[in-house]
Amino acid sequence: MSLNSQNPGYGPDSYAPAAPGAPGPQSGKPIEIFESAGMARFLYDSDVSIIFSTYQAGKLFFVGVNQQGRVSVFERSFPRCMGLGTSDGTIWMSSLYQIWRMENFLDPGQQHNGYDGVFVPVTGHTTGEIDVHDMTQGPDGRPVFVATRCNCLATVDERSSFVPLWKPPFIDVIVPEDRCHMNGAAFKDGVAKYVTCVAMTNFQRGWSDRRRDGGVILEVPSGEIVADGLSMPHSPRLYDDRLWVIQSGRGEFGWIDRASGRFEKVCDLQGFARGLSFTGRHALIGLSGPRQDKTFEGLELNERLAAAQQSPICGIIAVNIDTGEIEHRIELRGVVSELYDVALLPGLRRPMALGFKTDEIRFMLRPGQFSQRSYPQ
Repeated sequence: MSLNSQNPGYGPDSYAPAAPGAPGPQSGKPIEIFESAGMARFLYDSDVSIIFSTYQAGKLFFVGVNQQGRVSVFERSFPRCMGLGTSDGTIWMSSLYQIWRMENFLDPGQQHNGYDGVFVPVTGHTTGEIDVHDMTQGPDGRPVFVATRCNCLATVDERSSFVPLWKPPFIDVIVPEDRCHMNGAAFKDGVAKYVTCVAMTNFQRGWSDRRRDGGVILEVPSGEIVADGLSMPHSPRLYDDRLWVIQSGRGEFGWIDRASGRFEKVCDLQGFARGLSFTGRHALIGLSGPRQDKTFEGLELNERLAAAQQSPICGIIAVNIDTGEIEHRIELRGVVSELYDVALLPGLRRPMALGFKTDEIRFMLRPGQFSQRSYPQ
């Protein structure tokens, strides 16, 4: 494969819509996608592809590298898709009121229309509208997720919308009131070790008046405070023996000194940040543009950007975690202005997915191994 590391940006074959004739964004506005010159080389050398979600536009995007060495972007529509988790080639994705398990129907080395991964939603679970944020696959194969509207960590079973697993000690009851905006979890081996809350409040949307400095990181299961005084902490992650986190309200990315609770800043961010994944010595972070509602008002991020005469951007950036330099980026313009989560698919160059708006999913079949067990007589 000849890799072109001087891609000037958006090109006619670097973005693929859902499918010919498939419905586009509801507003009818186009999506423009631009990438920095080194982005294709970075993905190729890292041997990863990126997936990211936008609930604002109801899209799941797959970013890889095509046979011409250019960045390839593929999207599918899912209502209010948010939390993402990847494990052993499986994608877990939350949507408006469901969680979907998506499996790659291609074997290693197999291709379908130039793609080396075709992810098909094979199992769905109806949770109700509980605003599922960060998620992963638990040790027993079931998803473990943050049920933000119900202020708890949860999983699923066959007879319930969801099953609460843990709640912060200051939350007295499981009710759909988004009392503290518990929005993130740092998982290790499918088990949550830390969670982020915008505030330690125990009444409906109590967090909304504490966005500027009420944020905390709690240890699970003790509920002890690891760090406080944060501004809308988001996307906690355990990587390289450190607890990383984004301060969305201040537009900062860094890590927590768990002995002192101090936040150590790595870099400033040009947008409202959510979604964090790592590959090698780089962090992939999602950035969003401004939203015209009270959630984004009165934040230090806005003040800093205004003072620097900068406008927030929407896209994905690759930050060198050793230097704090933003080395690569993908920027989205048009109908997509907010991103939620960012995840990686190691070993896949150019993946895609099937959705529910075209007939493709009717005819993409992958039988399992023939059962050796005797069929009951």
